[in-house]
Amino acid sequence: MVLDFSQNNLFAVFETTETGMVALKHFSSLPNSDPEKKEYVISDVHICGEKYDAHFGAKHIGESGTVSLKYQKHNYYENENGNKLEFLLKDDKIEVVVHYQFYKGISAVRAWKTVTNISEDKVGLEYVSSFSYTGINEENLKLLIPHNSWCSEVDWEEFTPEQLGMKKYRANLSKRISISNTGSWSAQEYLPMAAAVSDNDTLIWQIENNGSWQWEIGEMDNLLYLKLSGPNEQENSWYKELLPGESFESVKACVAVGRNFDAALGALTEYRRKIFNNNSANKKLPIIFNDYMNCLWADPTEEKMLPIIDKAAELGCEYYCMDAGWYADGTWWETVGEWKEERKRFPKGIKKVFDYIKDKGMMPGIWLEIEVIGINCPILKEFDDDCFFMRHGKRVVNRGRYQLDFRNEKVRRFASDTVARVVEDYGAEYIKFDYNTTPGVGTEVNADSFGDGLLEHNRAYLDWIRELKVKYPNLIIENCSSGGLRMDYAMLSEHHIQSVTDQEEFAKTAHIAAAAPTAVLPEQSGVWAYPVAKDNEDAVAVNMASAILQRMYLSGQILELDEDRIELVKEGIEVYKSIRNEISYSIPFYPIGIPNHKSDVICLGFKYPNCSRILLSNFDNKDREINIPIKYEKVKILYPSNTKATLSDADNGINVRIPTECTSVIIETN
Repeated sequence: MVLDFSQNNLFAVFETTETGMVALKHFSSLPNSDPEKKEYVISDVHICGEKYDAHFGAKHIGESGTVSLKYQKHNYYENENGNKLEFLLKDDKIEVVVHYQFYKGISAVRAWKTVTNISEDKVGLEYVSSFSYTGINEENLKLLIPHNSWCSEVDWEEFTPEQLGMKKYRANLSKRISISNTGSWSAQEYLPMAAAVSDNDTLIWQIENNGSWQWEIGEMDNLLYLKLSGPNEQENSWYKELLPGESFESVKACVAVGRNFDAALGALTEYRRKIFNNNSANKKLPIIFNDYMNCLWADPTEEKMLPIIDKAAELGCEYYCMDAGWYADGTWWETVGEWKEERKRFPKGIKKVFDYIKDKGMMPGIWLEIEVIGINCPILKEFDDDCFFMRHGKRVVNRGRYQLDFRNEKVRRFASDTVARVVEDYGAEYIKFDYNTTPGVGTEVNADSFGDGLLEHNRAYLDWIRELKVKYPNLIIENCSSGGLRMDYAMLSEHHIQSVTDQEEFAKTAHIAAAAPTAVLPEQSGVWAYPVAKDNEDAVAVNMASAILQRMYLSGQILELDEDRIELVKEGIEVYKSIRNEISYSIPFYPIGIPNHKSDVICLGFKYPNCSRILLSNFDNKDREINIPIKYEKVKILYPSNTKATLSDADNGINVRIPTECTSVIIETN
């Protein structure tokens, strides 16, 4: 039986086989042109103690449920998001529901599985895929993989499968391309996403977990498959034991399609907006000043802050966030966790300073690292071992901190009381939640495996965030993990703003910010604009332009800038305010390709309902002319007004001449 659920320019064809298995026969932005293509099942579940049925090496194929799980029925119905497809599969031990959520008008699907133990014995799970498809279009196939690191986020690299070792000397290779993450930093080495780009067809995917995950591309019978999953035993030390009647829901994943990378990214962007749980205060996209980067460097005091508050208000900022250090006298790294104001820094109390921020017409914000307690914290004795991550009977220590376990009610109550103090007593309207440690594979406390403990903690933390949002509906919550080390849509579906980097050099931040829309919605992408006094006007323009089309996150030496540089900052803020109502409707595109960290030229565009805006930056050391292939009727330079760049018509778009070696311009076309 062939089941065609194609919609929204996403062609999805399933088939039930004569043996009772269900296959995803075709998944693409193109119609199915090969009806005879071999079918491969959608049911990747491996049960502990069951045999694999493949010559596989480390590949996740031939799982125990591949053959045994049989089609029972399917449901296809309309819901508030679009159309929902569910397949019910069953064998003598487990029942599996395979979920596919389609979205109205969007070429994307969200996929996950629910596994239930229907036997009378325990069932141990070692692997459960969220999405599986065999038959990737291989015509001139390129894999785009986003490397990620502290201060070096969102760095895309392009490879052919052969460059990654997928050389087809024979069918059924043991070689695979596998990318995974283990631990609570979901993006410590790679973003939990990637893309497969071939002729006229692109798949782009993201795995939605704020912890461990894995994806792989491999080969079966001369066809390439893609499998996406949360944690599993082989890569992530995850094992889950189900008692009779118990269920496990896998991590969710999304796959979007398009005829090219920009089209698929556009679909993924629209999908991200569907799952983003925003609030009314954040929808206004207020400008935030944060006093950390190239400013107070985590050393705030009342005396230092007051003049900066005055200047931030004068420039037009709407929120002022006090960053780290407010709770300590001197060195604080291993003593954090009490989260009470240090009176030597604030002799009249933080509330006095926050009231001053409000008097200046801004909303106050505060930095917290709520998920850890330092090994020398004064209140450490109040917490038992089961409040922390434990392995082999010992508390897990990373960089002088213990990891709190948010499954523990005492931990959640402590965290909630801390937030209540800074919101209700101090008056904070904005919280920057940072997270600068990672406790490894997980915890053994109340868990079937280290990875099981980590996954359940990850989910409990997000539940706690949701509770905060209900209690404080106008509170804006920022996700920072040493910058962008938890840049995933488990976190970003619930957090309002993402700190995309901790990078201190503006030119490097510009490269990171230009690629950030591949990973984060522009209305969530907090981009540092932190001009310093020694920088020339072109450098100030790079700082401001990098943030104008996304989420402006101002800092820097605003008290030391001369009049000309301050005017560039003010102009950038005015331009941002004039277009910010459109940012939440914008779709990113890359007219000359996604920049990586080595790019001399950055070209990032956004399509709006009535125009396009393009950020163009030159980091070469010479005068150059850059061609932007885009159709237009009218064109102008939006920022900065004093630019030396000039525009001219070209047969295939616009030529932009940039005579200086390190500067940016924003161009608007209609």
